[in-house]
Amino acid sequence: MGARVEFDFGEVKLEIEGVVKTYYLAVWASPASDYYWAYLYTNQKKAVFQDAHVRFFENLGGVYAELVYDNMRNVVTRFIGRNEKELNPQLIQLATYYGFNINVTNCFSGNEKGTVESRVKHVRQNCFTKKYQFQSLDEARQHLEESLRTLNQESRLEEEKGHLLKYRPPFELAELCQLSVTKYATIHYQKNQYSVPDYLVGKRVQIKAYADYLVVYANEQEVARHNKIEGSHGFQLDISHYIKTLKKKPGALEHSLVLQQTPGLETLYHKYYSGHPKEFIEQLEKYHSLSGEALCQQLAYDQLVQRVTTENEGVPKNQEAILHQTEATLHQLNALYGLEESLC
Repeated sequence: MGARVEFDFGEVKLEIEGVVKTYYLAVWASPASDYYWAYLYTNQKKAVFQDAHVRFFENLGGVYAELVYDNMRNVVTRFIGRNEKELNPQLIQLATYYGFNINVTNCFSGNEKGTVESRVKHVRQNCFTKKYQFQSLDEARQHLEESLRTLNQESRLEEEKGHLLKYRPPFELAELCQLSVTKYATIHYQKNQYSVPDYLVGKRVQIKAYADYLVVYANEQEVARHNKIEGSHGFQLDISHYIKTLKKKPGALEHSLVLQQTPGLETLYHKYYSGHPKEFIEQLEKYHSLSGEALCQQLAYDQLVQRVTTENEGVPKNQEAILHQTEATLHQLNALYGLEESLC
């Protein structure tokens, strides 16, 4: 036990955020313990292949002595003659760091890693046949993790852990580069644009790019973090990065791309702040440390408090009545932003 684990990719069609597309399962399977593990990705690129290794070893708290692969591009760079293969240098780096041996199967010999091939089908059928619609990729990943926990109850992983190679800290996978900030307070990375704080316009920033996300640094401090965009010519904008600019030109807010990129925030603006961009920008500045759903929830809560306070001005205080009114309004706000199924 602990000697061998097999790896393979598998495809699965899921509906995420209302769009049906193909996602990829990185699957590991141990023939000895019958333990298997998987993680969901949007592609099968080199960064994903490497990330799947690091996540798997972190999940285990150790490393198998031998990792078995087929002749995928992330493993074999090129064939030399009939039997020799040149291995991918990034995979060799991983193997050197973690101490595992690389075993590549013969061409067209799926039976040499038959355990993982059957487990790819097993994961797809048991995790995503009945449930295949999700609000986000994170939700789909959480569902996969919970399903695997149930499916692995009969495995002998705990026994096998005693035979694994010693745990090592995560291998640093980031791609490092320096980029210039455009006049629109964005950086160009792999044909997409990502926002950074507008005070960095015209300056150089450092990027650490991972499989799913990238982190931006200026003066050795983290200034932005974005999920990677699939495809090209896309934008990912954080409205908190544009507060300085918006304070100078509040009238530009209503039809701005950055507001449109956050549907919940746009809904809040038109419902409560339309015609009052300065007030909205002040709230954004007040909660500049929040983003996305957390920011929307905070602004919605503030509006709730303001509404209840206004409606009860001049009325004798009845704590229980105010509480019921607050709860009813909160239900309405939650329903408006999709946080619960109905208004009651």
